[in-house]
Amino acid sequence: MTIWMIGHSTVLIEAGGKRLLTDPYFGLHGNPAYARLAPPARRREDLEDVDAVLVSHNHFDHVDRAFLRSLPETTPVFAPTASVFMTRLKGGRNVVGMTVWEKQILGGIAITAVPARHVTFTVGYVVEAEGKCIYFSGDTYFGAFMEKIGREFKPDVALIPVTTYRIPMTMNEQSALCAVRALAPKTVIPIHLGIRPRLPLLRTRQTPESFRARVRQAGLASEVVILPEGQYYKP
Repeated sequence: MTIWMIGHSTVLIEAGGKRLLTDPYFGLHGNPAYARLAPPARRREDLEDVDAVLVSHNHFDHVDRAFLRSLPETTPVFAPTASVFMTRLKGGRNVVGMTVWEKQILGGIAITAVPARHVTFTVGYVVEAEGKCIYFSGDTYFGAFMEKIGREFKPDVALIPVTTYRIPMTMNEQSALCAVRALAPKTVIPIHLGIRPRLPLLRTRQTPESFRARVRQAGLASEVVILPEGQYYKP
């Protein structure tokens, strides 16, 4: 099993002979409110042969219309049931809606949709393969549901957002620390680090490194791995 950081919340998971891509976003410039900090490690055309796409929600930095349109019609795009129509509008063709706690089997991989809390319809995903478990939260606030995810799945790796700006669209350092306590994963990989507000007043001094220091100071056993674009991690 290998986890590749493509950029922001776009992660390539290679496991069980399959390749799964989370929340595809290949835009280079962001939008009027947010700037992209670094280009993705791979181009759209480099990943058109993935076996499935996991979409947590439909915000601009999590769904890439051009990429979804380029996929073969046979490639499943998993998305929250409530946002299937919107995912199709954004380019998805073979969109498979998932409700919370629903499981889909793709070859030797089990994919389970799990709860998430955001300002739109959203889910997270648990991927089980090769005797390992990866939790991809998408964009979410901290919630008690994370205790159930930790208890039932015992994730080896948790991919969770650790935002470094003031607008509370996902978890900040403190909330992410609560998530680590609840999930108790062996490894935490911060995501959602590829954009920042264009307005300096909305930025904070929080960094992935300061989050890692807080996890250590709290005495938690989870290792925080900071994964730059183009780098990989093997659980």
